[in-house]
Amino acid sequence: MTQAAATMGLEDHVIFFRKMAKLILSEMPKAKYSSLLNDFVESNFFVIDGDSLLVTCLCDKSFKQGQDLHFFYLVECYLVDLMSNGGQFAIVFFKEAECAYFDFPELLSLRTTLILHLQHNTNIDVLTEFSGCSSLDWKLFLEEHYPYFLVVSEEGLNDGQTSFFNFLIIQSWAMGVNVVLSSGQECDILRFHAYIMQSTDRNKKFSKENETVIQSAYEILMQHLEERKILALASHFRRLRWKVMMEEACQTISLLQQLWLEALDIRRVVCVTSCSLALRMYHRFLGNKENTASGRETITHQVSSNYLPLREAEDLCRLHCLCMAFQLHLPLSQRACSRVIISPWIENVCTFLKMKKWCDYFILRNLNLFEGWNLNLNHLSDLCDEHLLKNIAFYYETENTQELHLNLGDSIKRDYTHLWNFVSHLVKEFDVGKPFPLRTTARPFLGKKLLPIQDVSLGKIPKVGFIPMTSAIIDKFVGDVMKDLPILKSDAPAVTSLLKQKERDELLHWHAHRPLSNDYDKTRCLFYENSRDLPVFNVKKNQSYPQFYGKSLESVSSKVIVTQTIQPKEDSWGAKSEISQDAKSEKVTRKKKSSLLKQDQKEQQQWNDLLFSVEKELKENLNSGIRKLEDFLKSCKSNSVKIQVEMVGLSACFKAWKEHCRDEGKISKDLSIAVQMMKRIHSLLERYPEILEEDHKFIAKCLKYLGFNNLANSLDPTLVTGDDEKRKKKNKYAIDIGPARFQLQYMGHYLIRDERNDPDPRVQDFIPDTWQREVLDVVDNNESAVIVAPTSSGKTYASYYCMEKVLKESDEGVVVYVAPTKVLVGQVAATVQNRFIKKLPPGSALCGTFTRDYHYNTLNCQVLITEPACFEVLLLDPHCQKWVKRLRYVIFDEVHCLGGETGGKFWEHLLVMIRCPFLVLSATISNPKLLTEWLQSVKQYWRQEDKMMEEKFISEVKSDQCLNFLKDNLHRDQSYEVRLVLYGERYNDLEKHICSVKDNDICFDHFHPCAALTTDHIEKYGFPSDLTLSPQDSVQLYDTMVQVWETWPRAQELSPEEFVLFKNKIVIKKLDARKYEENLKAELTRWIKNGKVKKAKRVLKKLSPNLVSSSDDMVKMFPLLVEKLRQMDKLPAIFFCFKSVDVEERAKSVCAFLENPERKSCSQTDQCHSYAHDINKKLTKAENKVKRLKKTFGKDKEESRKLKLKLTYGAEYVNILNNLKEFLKIPEECSYADVNALHTETLEVVFKRVQLTRKGAELKALAQRGIGYHHDFMYFKEREFVEILFAEGFITVVTATGTLALGIHMPCKSVVLAQDSVYLDALNYRQMSGRAGRRGQDLLGDVYFFDIPLPKIKRLITSNVPELRGQFPLSISLVLRLMLLASKGGDPEDAKAKGYLDEEGNPMRFAGLVSHLHGQEPSNFVFVSFLMKGLFHNLCQPIKKGSQLFSPSVMEKLILVLANLFGRKYIPAKFQDANFSFPQSEVILDELPEDFKAALQEYNLKVMEDFASFLLIASKLANMKNEYRLPLSRTKFTGKECEDCQLVSHLMNCKEGRVAISPFVCLSGNTDGDLLRPETLNRVILRTIGINGTQAPVLWSQKLDNRGRGMPLNAYVLNFYKHGSLTRLCQDNGMPMGQILKLLKDFALNIQTISDFLSELCKDEHDNVVLAFKQLSELFQEKLRQV
Repeated sequence: MTQAAATMGLEDHVIFFRKMAKLILSEMPKAKYSSLLNDFVESNFFVIDGDSLLVTCLCDKSFKQGQDLHFFYLVECYLVDLMSNGGQFAIVFFKEAECAYFDFPELLSLRTTLILHLQHNTNIDVLTEFSGCSSLDWKLFLEEHYPYFLVVSEEGLNDGQTSFFNFLIIQSWAMGVNVVLSSGQECDILRFHAYIMQSTDRNKKFSKENETVIQSAYEILMQHLEERKILALASHFRRLRWKVMMEEACQTISLLQQLWLEALDIRRVVCVTSCSLALRMYHRFLGNKENTASGRETITHQVSSNYLPLREAEDLCRLHCLCMAFQLHLPLSQRACSRVIISPWIENVCTFLKMKKWCDYFILRNLNLFEGWNLNLNHLSDLCDEHLLKNIAFYYETENTQELHLNLGDSIKRDYTHLWNFVSHLVKEFDVGKPFPLRTTARPFLGKKLLPIQDVSLGKIPKVGFIPMTSAIIDKFVGDVMKDLPILKSDAPAVTSLLKQKERDELLHWHAHRPLSNDYDKTRCLFYENSRDLPVFNVKKNQSYPQFYGKSLESVSSKVIVTQTIQPKEDSWGAKSEISQDAKSEKVTRKKKSSLLKQDQKEQQQWNDLLFSVEKELKENLNSGIRKLEDFLKSCKSNSVKIQVEMVGLSACFKAWKEHCRDEGKISKDLSIAVQMMKRIHSLLERYPEILEEDHKFIAKCLKYLGFNNLANSLDPTLVTGDDEKRKKKNKYAIDIGPARFQLQYMGHYLIRDERNDPDPRVQDFIPDTWQREVLDVVDNNESAVIVAPTSSGKTYASYYCMEKVLKESDEGVVVYVAPTKVLVGQVAATVQNRFIKKLPPGSALCGTFTRDYHYNTLNCQVLITEPACFEVLLLDPHCQKWVKRLRYVIFDEVHCLGGETGGKFWEHLLVMIRCPFLVLSATISNPKLLTEWLQSVKQYWRQEDKMMEEKFISEVKSDQCLNFLKDNLHRDQSYEVRLVLYGERYNDLEKHICSVKDNDICFDHFHPCAALTTDHIEKYGFPSDLTLSPQDSVQLYDTMVQVWETWPRAQELSPEEFVLFKNKIVIKKLDARKYEENLKAELTRWIKNGKVKKAKRVLKKLSPNLVSSSDDMVKMFPLLVEKLRQMDKLPAIFFCFKSVDVEERAKSVCAFLENPERKSCSQTDQCHSYAHDINKKLTKAENKVKRLKKTFGKDKEESRKLKLKLTYGAEYVNILNNLKEFLKIPEECSYADVNALHTETLEVVFKRVQLTRKGAELKALAQRGIGYHHDFMYFKEREFVEILFAEGFITVVTATGTLALGIHMPCKSVVLAQDSVYLDALNYRQMSGRAGRRGQDLLGDVYFFDIPLPKIKRLITSNVPELRGQFPLSISLVLRLMLLASKGGDPEDAKAKGYLDEEGNPMRFAGLVSHLHGQEPSNFVFVSFLMKGLFHNLCQPIKKGSQLFSPSVMEKLILVLANLFGRKYIPAKFQDANFSFPQSEVILDELPEDFKAALQEYNLKVMEDFASFLLIASKLANMKNEYRLPLSRTKFTGKECEDCQLVSHLMNCKEGRVAISPFVCLSGNTDGDLLRPETLNRVILRTIGINGTQAPVLWSQKLDNRGRGMPLNAYVLNFYKHGSLTRLCQDNGMPMGQILKLLKDFALNIQTISDFLSELCKDEHDNVVLAFKQLSELFQEKLRQV
């Protein structure tokens, strides 16, 4: 097979090339268009293929080939956009990739220049050492660094390069590296979007199966491209070989170095050496090596007509030298005004120019050989300006007449002469002539064209006038910008047409001025607010399901809230009142003491009753007895009783230790007993030191037996050691480890935390920490706060305290809890309903929710739980402003979502708009101080606004009205302060482990956090703030440092036994261990800074785990991983994956593993559950019957005999049923479920909840085995089902996506990161790992990395979480909504606002409909424009006159239009090249019908003209100093404009039409008119004005990528409407099931919204458009319900 493959030629491999290309094309519809750099900071290192970058910029539609400076501007803009969004990357140029350019010598030199420029003028890491993408060193690089993704182009300049890119993609997938396509990328103000094609099992399988063929095909391709090099050279240099040309270039540079000793600009060097080398080579090429200066005429006549004569070549080189002189002297401001010559070079000139480009390449390739030469490489980006060369050539062959003879000016002339003289010196073979005249020949170099110069007038933007507007709001916020706008007069056609439009609205029966109902009103009511949907509950009488759900999530008893009435203080009470108060206080104190005494007596009695059984248990099983003892301690409050309990435990441990150590044959001791002893000693000495009395002696004795003599003597100095024999005898009890090392190494997670022991009267259930008390103070003072604390540290309690405060204050105040996801909304709502009970007036409710899918009690509740987008709807809705005034507090949970891809803008809007106090909560913010300062500035703004409003109102109205106003509008006692509350200590330590497969078994290696670091990282950044070490890790670090540096001076000082905080200390606390950790970190840092880097590297290397082996198919090993964790008692655990399909499959694979017949006798789950359910019913019925019979025994003997017989039979039946029930139980080893966690009746209620859902049966079957899965695409009842059973402990294994990590309350013992993904970044890692370790249950949390590459693990641990950067995302829809609010919110009479904006800034016409579809901008504006043009009326014609039904063709066409507006999911343009057949499916969406398409083009043109006019005005604000610099290298192209050169003035005279675009893009002939072109808009816009083309509300019928190729839309909506099959959508449209459901649901909601609002807007209820949308909405909803 291998030999056959190796002998296959290029043609034989063509089929495989097509097969490979087909695989890549088939993956394109599945590519996710996502934000690359959403939270991608240091952790997300990625690689850019340099050739893909080059090709992408070359194919940019704004670029014209030959203009180097514009090309480098495009490259640097791209890289700066990546870096400004936090990108950390390297650029790789493969040596073998150079072969693809041999047919394009002009690009070959450009590629070499690009590499040199990036290496010398930027800080980017440029990798050029790899031979090719199949080389071993490249594979090793990927294994070592494991980039998050590789940016690659899917199409090259020719077939050879395209095949190379395909190989690169396939090889990356094979190595598990994701691919990002370079085409279709888009950068806006907030995000950098691109197509991500993930490495899948299918792709890896393809690579593995075709490994030999891939290698063979790649080698054949490279061989073919190498042959092209020989052919390309021969066509220009005849017999001169590559090596000879390299030597010639070296000689030329060497000669110039001897002639030109001073510092040189790279442009001069390349110009001179390239021209001289080209002339010499061209001279040889012409075949007259013995030519002399006197014989040059002969050569001219001998040259074939296909080639330039030598003299013409000399002229062309003169022009090139003059062009370079221009480049050296002219600033960019002048060059940007150059004429554009559109005439092409004649064929002969092209041939010579290609030869010259080859010479450029050979010169540039050899520059590195002359490192000692003082070369200035700053301007590598400006080696060639072909358009300027054409301009000069055109002048000298067409315009340089007697009438128009223009001088060059002294400076340019001098430089040109200097350059040409050096060319003359370097060409030894013949005389190249003098510098002047520039043209010694007459034949033109440029082809003839009717209009050789580009018409400048074409680049002008049409003048647009703005409708006059007078509005106080606009004047306040827009300010002076209005003065620069061209305002239309009142009689202008555009103004008068507004009246005509109003008449048209009336003709079409539209009530465009009618105020629309809320988004809130359109959202359906939740199931349990609807009486017919109320489920039947048997959990507790009068307990609703939400309360039951909340109770299952946290074991907190409900609290009855009573509204507090504030009594006025009386100052006239006098002494009598004070005496009565004192007496009352004494009475309360006496009562409290009496209560405590009774409590002590009660607990003492309980302990006395339990003592015998505990002592017995301790003797039989120490661990079991200790657990019982600790359970009692948790509920006990009496210290005197606690000491007794602890002493019993200590005595039992002491006896167990002595018995254990008496066995002399024991090789090693079980230190777990010693650990239990020390735990008891820690507890006694730390918690009850005042009341220990005589127990000190026994504790000292215990310490003595453990071998801690110094500690024992410090506790009891009277302790006598005895004679030597006795000491030797007792030595066998010692653990032979120092006390400090023992506590750190074996008791790390048991070390006592520094917790306060003074109760806070505000908190009943626990004693809050200091930082928690600070938060409570914030709430009490009505202040705002940013609270940053680790997961499970108690942040959420502050939220409930805030809610309780508002509930107690009144029945009117509202607190809003903003959660990032619908899942979290449901959880928090349930916990609130479980925590609080309050009697409210009729019509009011305690808790309500509002999401896009449902709502209940939204505006009549006191505690509202909602999502950011929905809360924004309420804040901006004019109808809800009375409700907004009731807001007292807003709580933002998981506020780091402000930086997220979806929904981030809503968080920022809300934080700016709310005026009441707020709490901001998060565990993962890297710049909380900056966030707090920003929020404080917002609060200061509102303070000023409130003060101005108050002063204005007081001055204008009467005092009684003023009081009412202040009562309604200004929050009483509101503080404008924003506090920052930071807490960084986790309650429990996190231990990290790497999972590997060895001999088909799962192995676990402890991962020391320091192993993730490098010495470079420590030197530059120090230790990451959240990289903490457990006490065991600290000991391991110290031991390793001692091993590496045996003579380490501070070894003794920092040893555990000698460390100042540990020495002779019986109780080492967690804080002490943390200080020890800090000392070790500081010492290691000192090593690095003091020149001991090699030693530090050895330390880090020794801490790293050994190289782990892995299985080819880690997915198959997943069930074994779960089983191993069960055996290690590490369940419950959450296993995180990133694909919903994989989440379900992993859970099912574990279930299949448990059901395996080889695992003893495991019953079938579904059948068992069904039988057990029936038996439970029969058993209950039989038992009830027996009870009834017992009650009916009478005096009649015969009757009694019969009843007795029935009782006997009944009892036997009950016994049979019980036996059968026991028999049907799933064996313990075949299930992970804890069957004792829930009562059977409760379990039945939970199971019944999902019996009719889509995945209900599957989830129940999995739950029987203790397994569940959880992801965002599940029905909410199904998610709640898993959450309840997991929280209650019935389910112990859950596979989940990252959604579960976002605030969902599902704490567990262990977390497993079970799948790598491009979305597994530093933020998600911290969110997920934070779930591990349940406070109050686990002192240690475990994090396992399964199938995650080691380099990525290191980056995840060391990287900081992303910084939150505020960039207020303003959109046209938001402005319109704010104007709508301003016009309607103040006065009810003003509620007749009419739609967009009128001359007074009030919304007019269809503004209400546009604003309600705000989430769909710009489709909302386009939809309304279609509606206003009557296109929907033309389309929506019923089957027959008078009918209210519409044909399927009308519905299908309507779906097509709406899919083009609201179902836009793009596919990469390259996919259109695929010849895939989908006979029964729609994969690529058809374009809009012609009338809609024409209307869309008209709409887009109007918007773009407005936007371009705005850019013209905004261009005045541009920082032109920066616009004349390259954005990354910061290379300047400024300077004094050349005024003494007439030729410059003549050539650079096109200033019009080049105002609002970058001067760099002007070099390619772009003008302001290119702002109207979608494919060039973002490429030509001025960068310093801070405006992006995506802000214009345009919707192009076909989106173009940066190559100008149309990107088709995915036809998933139309396909679903036609066929109603989700399976077909998954297969043909390439979308995951969960994503499809979510998108289809969103689309259905949009249709429903439009249908409802059209019904409100239209006078005629029988209007065709209204009826058609209603019919379509019902049809689509029905199809969705069926799946």
